[in-house]
Amino acid sequence: MVKNKKIEETPLMKQYFQIKNKYPDALLLFRVGDFYETFVEDAIKVSKILGIVLTSRSNGSSKVELAGFPHHSIDTYLPKLVKAGHRVAICEQLEDPKKTKTIVKRGVTELITPGTSTNDQVLNTKQNNYLAALYFTKKEVGAAFVDISTGEFIVAEGSIDYIENLVNSFDPSEIIYSKLKQEEYLKYFPQKRYTFLLEDWLFSSDYSYEKLTSHFKTKTLKGFGIENMNTAIPAAGAILHYLSENKQDRLKHLNNISRIEKDDFIWLDRFSIKNLELINPNLVDGSPLINVIDKTITPMGGRLLKQWIVMPLKDKRNIEKRLELVDFLFKNEKGNTNLGEKLSKIGDLERLISKVALRRINPREIRHIKNALSHIEGIKKVCENSENKQLFKINEKLNSCSLLQEKIDKILVDEPPVNINKGNFIKEGYSKELDKIKDLKKTGKEYILKLREREIVKTGISSLKVGYNSVFGYYLEVRNTHKDKVPEEWHRKQTLVSAERYITSELKEYEEKILSSEEKIDTLENEIYQELLYELTEYIHPIQINSKAIAYLDVLLSFANIAQEYNYTKPQINDSYVIDIKDGRHPVIEQNLPVGDDYIPNDIYLNNDNQQVIILTGPNMSGKSAVLRQTALIVLLAQIGSFVPASSAKIGIVDKIFTRVGASDNLSVGESTFMVEMLETASILNNVSERSLILLDEIGRGTSTYDGISIAWAITEFLHQNTTKPKTIFATHYHELNELASTLKRVRNLNISVKEYKNKVIFLRKLKPGGSEHSFGIHVAQMAGVPNKIVERAKLILEELEKQRTNIKNNKVVGGKVSVQLKMFDVTDPIYERVKRELNKIDINALTPIEAMMKLNYLKSLLKKDKG
Repeated sequence: MVKNKKIEETPLMKQYFQIKNKYPDALLLFRVGDFYETFVEDAIKVSKILGIVLTSRSNGSSKVELAGFPHHSIDTYLPKLVKAGHRVAICEQLEDPKKTKTIVKRGVTELITPGTSTNDQVLNTKQNNYLAALYFTKKEVGAAFVDISTGEFIVAEGSIDYIENLVNSFDPSEIIYSKLKQEEYLKYFPQKRYTFLLEDWLFSSDYSYEKLTSHFKTKTLKGFGIENMNTAIPAAGAILHYLSENKQDRLKHLNNISRIEKDDFIWLDRFSIKNLELINPNLVDGSPLINVIDKTITPMGGRLLKQWIVMPLKDKRNIEKRLELVDFLFKNEKGNTNLGEKLSKIGDLERLISKVALRRINPREIRHIKNALSHIEGIKKVCENSENKQLFKINEKLNSCSLLQEKIDKILVDEPPVNINKGNFIKEGYSKELDKIKDLKKTGKEYILKLREREIVKTGISSLKVGYNSVFGYYLEVRNTHKDKVPEEWHRKQTLVSAERYITSELKEYEEKILSSEEKIDTLENEIYQELLYELTEYIHPIQINSKAIAYLDVLLSFANIAQEYNYTKPQINDSYVIDIKDGRHPVIEQNLPVGDDYIPNDIYLNNDNQQVIILTGPNMSGKSAVLRQTALIVLLAQIGSFVPASSAKIGIVDKIFTRVGASDNLSVGESTFMVEMLETASILNNVSERSLILLDEIGRGTSTYDGISIAWAITEFLHQNTTKPKTIFATHYHELNELASTLKRVRNLNISVKEYKNKVIFLRKLKPGGSEHSFGIHVAQMAGVPNKIVERAKLILEELEKQRTNIKNNKVVGGKVSVQLKMFDVTDPIYERVKRELNKIDINALTPIEAMMKLNYLKSLLKKDKG
């Protein structure tokens, strides 16, 4: 129950609390006349979010907080409430206040949440708005994703790691799950997302199965290929229930449900999506990959491209199918311009037809559908006349729906209003009855004007006016100077400061005819409009097929255009275990270089036989991270079907891309940098496969130098000795790791070349064989503007340390004493024996990677305690 703070319940407030108690988790927009009002706690929240005045009014012996806005401003204010992460219940007046002597009947007509909103001001045109449902069992998790703004309905099931990756890829605006599974949800999905908890029985298998078959009007789910998906079905059924409870019961556009096959897409965890900056930049002024490669023309194409980027393909045939069409479009630049112009006229056909199903489309938007369909014919001709088989198949899928176009043309005026309540959107000549009533209304108004002229002549009142308001209807207004000329049969209705208003029986008679004709016009126009909507619903499926075909064509045309503009080449996809990139470039960095600067390309070669692990060394700022990321991005671009920034690229199919770069947002929940590093690294090491691509950047920097070197060394050995032989690039500032190449046969050293000139360092950004001998950290500090006094002192200390390291290495100690301690432990340190005992207890062969890392972390904690 909503607490009403002992507010005296007037009839209005009693009605408000009765409705509010049904929707305690939602902000209730309560329609009162021409305003949406909020009260009590809701008013306080709404006033803060919208920046509107919070007032209060007397309510019997108490006061009630109040905040409201005009009903016609709903499209301005509602998006702000939803974007702030609130459920919003819209409560309308369900009867005409004029027709009741008691309080107006009210009820919630729409419940909007972040995952169910279809408001254009809330939605991003090039981004899906998914609602997700999760069903947890002991062995696996079922997931369902639905976007009611587009009609997509997708299910999947698998391990928690797999579903976690899918959730991060789909990035839902809202997630629903069982109240009994809150502990599991928070454990595996710590990121802040809008969630809503449902009763556990709503996830029962029988209820969900019946809910789905009832919705699709089928006896089984075999036709959709999900009959035996026992964890996905409860999630999908719960989503349909949730939509129904949220007043989303017109879902004819959800006419299909498809499954995600785990083996169809590359494994990309949330760290890789973030580290590679695929969709969002890590810095405020950064640029993600999608900003560079998105040249799509339609909103549908933009949404599809975003899906492809986070879900690259693994199937060679499907990748080559995309590449083949991109290649054809790439070589047909002149024709592409023509095709692009036609695509630009389509608009968001997918979301428009979904609005038809939801019954939330206005007359102007229906006109947009007609216009879009008229341009599909031109796209069909381009595809039909093409020698490319894929384009010809797209032509066969496209349907211009000519009969529907004719219907819309006959019914709607060429430029209809956005608001149906404004009327006058039905074309003259379509309905004889409607035209007749409109003529009557028109002649009625003309008659009233003639009546005024006649009465002026009859009475001699030259300033006589005819007016109208909602209280008195039509009236005659006479200035006080002419009051003595008013005939006796006129009836006075209102006295003003300088005039009087009158009505006559003749005026009221024609007023009734005009008003009744207006009401009939509204009724008839609405009936015709509803008939048109019904007709449109029969075309939902073919128009959805149009939308998908156009989105596919749009994305591949975008790939062809960026290939021409950025000088990309067609990659060769094969089933080998080799990645061979010549003159590779970072797609984002090269587009953001200062004018006149050229990106320095580099070759990368990896295989599972003799160059499985690359130890990449070089100074900070030299470009190590860029080489890592560009390798992953080139592979990813190739496997979504795009040309790539390289002179050539032979890509053996990759099934997983892992990255470990920098500290993640887990730091905000209290985990140390080192712990975050180890958890993320453990996730990689426990999930590697023979087709994995692993990119590690500066592993171990979250702890002390010796710990870091030890961990990095052990990780490299593990990856090298692992039977799957995952391809790995390890960028590090630990030059000691270069020694691994002499003992591990598939490890190779590369470094970013630099040039020293007059005690300065110049970054050449070119890869060359061998390890880097120096870190050039002092030079970088100098470039960053560190005071010269500190830089010079650092140089002296470095010289001394390097001398001592050389002497220790050669078993020579100058003067019999080492001035700077370089050993991990002093032999006189009392903790030495304890650490030694702990190390002797460890069975290295029995340890998993994560256990080894945790053990090292424990030993480090012993050292800290000793120092404390």
